[in-house]
Amino acid sequence: MSDTSELESLIRAIPDFPQPGILFRDITPLLHEPAAFALANDRLTDTARGWGATLVAGIEARGFLFGVPVAERLQVPFVPVRKPGKLPADRASVFYELEYGEDSLELHRDPSVAGHRVVIVDDLLATGGTAAATVRLIEELGGTIAGLAFVIELDDLGGRAALDPHAIEALLHY
Repeated sequence: MSDTSELESLIRAIPDFPQPGILFRDITPLLHEPAAFALANDRLTDTARGWGATLVAGIEARGFLFGVPVAERLQVPFVPVRKPGKLPADRASVFYELEYGEDSLELHRDPSVAGHRVVIVDDLLATGGTAAATVRLIEELGGTIAGLAFVIELDDLGGRAALDPHAIEALLHY
């Protein structure tokens, strides 16, 4: 497997999930095909390498699926960006607005992201709110954003604009 069109064939469209009017892009079939999963991680790794990543941050939870293999391939540290109440040690938090309220993300203070060129990895870029909050959290803790890498970008939702001026790469666009 060598072409992203093959990856695209493994993304399932689920209408009206999680609510009516939403077309959900399901990565489960991609995860089920080892060659496709490896290709996606190879492409994300190439992107992160080109940006000079010294650390990879994955956004809960599907960002872990792709971020850990990218960090392993690059032989750099991985840090999980988690939802509240999931990290046991001293952590920093950032709050951000959702369509229907507010949410937050957390990151351990130790091991530190300070001084690292961080590539943020996630499965999907939609409106960019979660990714923008992750950027703020990493920058507040002294990391430099090298770029953000996604498997899928939903172009019509404008997430790229929320992350300007940072480098963004997505393998697939809808």
